[in-house]
Amino acid sequence: MAKQNVAEQFVDILVRAGVERLYGVVGDSLNPVVDAVRRNSAIDWVHVRHEETAAFAAGAEAQITGKLTACAGSCGPGNLHLINGLYDAHRSMAPVLALASHIPSAEIGLGYFQETHPDRLFQECSHYSEMISNPKQMPRVLQTAIQHAVGQSGVSVITLPGDIADHQAPDKPLETALVTSRPSIRPGDAEIDKLVDLIDRAERVTLFCGSGTAGAHAEVMEFAEKIKSPVGHALRGKEWIQYDNPYDVGMSGLLGYGAAYEATHECDLLILLGTDFPYNAFLPDDVTIAQVDVRPERLGRRSKLDLAVWGDVKETLRCLTPRVKPKSNRRFLDKMLKKHADALEGVIKAYTRKVDKHIPIHPEYVASVLDEIAADDAVFTVDTGMCNVWAARYISPNGRRRIIGSFSHGSMANALPMAIGAQFTDRNRQVVSMSGDGGFSMLMGDFLTLVQYDLPVKVVLFNNSSLGMVELEMLVAGLPSYGTTNKNPDFAAVARACGAYGVRVEKPKDLAGALKAAFKHKGPALVDVVTDPNALSIPPKISAEMVTGFALSASKIVLDGGVGRMVQMARSNLRNVPRP
Repeated sequence: MAKQNVAEQFVDILVRAGVERLYGVVGDSLNPVVDAVRRNSAIDWVHVRHEETAAFAAGAEAQITGKLTACAGSCGPGNLHLINGLYDAHRSMAPVLALASHIPSAEIGLGYFQETHPDRLFQECSHYSEMISNPKQMPRVLQTAIQHAVGQSGVSVITLPGDIADHQAPDKPLETALVTSRPSIRPGDAEIDKLVDLIDRAERVTLFCGSGTAGAHAEVMEFAEKIKSPVGHALRGKEWIQYDNPYDVGMSGLLGYGAAYEATHECDLLILLGTDFPYNAFLPDDVTIAQVDVRPERLGRRSKLDLAVWGDVKETLRCLTPRVKPKSNRRFLDKMLKKHADALEGVIKAYTRKVDKHIPIHPEYVASVLDEIAADDAVFTVDTGMCNVWAARYISPNGRRRIIGSFSHGSMANALPMAIGAQFTDRNRQVVSMSGDGGFSMLMGDFLTLVQYDLPVKVVLFNNSSLGMVELEMLVAGLPSYGTTNKNPDFAAVARACGAYGVRVEKPKDLAGALKAAFKHKGPALVDVVTDPNALSIPPKISAEMVTGFALSASKIVLDGGVGRMVQMARSNLRNVPRP
């Protein structure tokens, strides 16, 4: 049997760890690895047009599957392009292994062409970042990197000089078992006892949920029913907790709506479940707070805690719910449900008033129609900016849909690259990129990746020819908008020139038909919707002191848009409110 080189051994270990694709752009220092992928039928090389796309795609695939994924960049500028997507994956707790190939090992430290130090550069956006300088290191270092990425849910980076990758590997090492999944983490009995005591003594309890409630919907609902608690959520908790939820009081934060803010401030006890909600100004400072999180370093870093509980939400609630005393008084819950419904009814009017005839098209209307037409198991990838607002307020979760965005890192241009990674996991599942014109044009070259691989991603482009969220920030700060206008082409024509399906929509009456036709098309498609640049939205509960650039009042051109089908959810929840 022929001897392996280090690159072949590297690829074999990735395959054993369950990696199916390696996203990247080829380059000379990567050649041994790319050639090893070419000769291994168990893994594919996905050639993207920009390495930032590779990292975003790998991060999205990891979020969809929960499995380890991988991306790669060639030496110097090539692997530097990975950094933004790796930051996003790391902050989203997506298990990603990044290969940063390096200059020839004998030249390191001598100012060689394209020299950087990736093992140092990626330290802040990874749990593990190491360089392989000897072939004997590789199997153990790679195994350690994999276990960091999977075990700590984040990024690991391997720096590998091209000449080392091409060296003959030592005799095949023993195949050490690899960690490929995380365990459940249960809190200690002492912490459970303390939390039970806090809950039993409180009259009004509110649950505020984040992405850590993934897979725990039934447990949260059972717990909320037993203690008669309203349930609010952060943006990353929306897809996991909002659907089939008779205790839903909406979302808090910059994109918030409904009564979540009131519910978190008017309770006796606030329980934060699996959320690293970043905006501490939206959290109360005068109520008792307990936090449950699987990552102990996140406990208490947003607010002063009265109790920190280390454990995953599902296992914690399985231990907790049987032990708390059931509450019979629904007055607080019913009050918050009524406030939530009233709040949504109040803002729905702006959305319903002749919006189907408004030109330029209201982006709220686009999001609402998209929500109705898209598949029940669609994956939505969402650009940062105003697309976050429309997705948060209009895309209805149901337990089968996924909503992925750069919700922690806040990067522009994430939606299209994330859609690539999401679509590769299942070509038959509908994937919709909710792109802004600013974000789309930033990494527009990777629309060609959709065409190259015939990926049936549907790009719905909210085209207001501006950086809308930045304009809003300037507006409410009293500054004139400057540097925010985009001079755009006909993006549908660009899509057609690339070999994809493209249609431009300027009238509301044409929107539904255009979306249906694009979704019916078997390959990649782009719907370029010309939207109103004045349709901006601000959260219902915010002050200038809370977040720089926002204020309670704004210019008259700022429209308080509706919240789509979420008002129907609130109306259905009113069935639970006892009538006098």
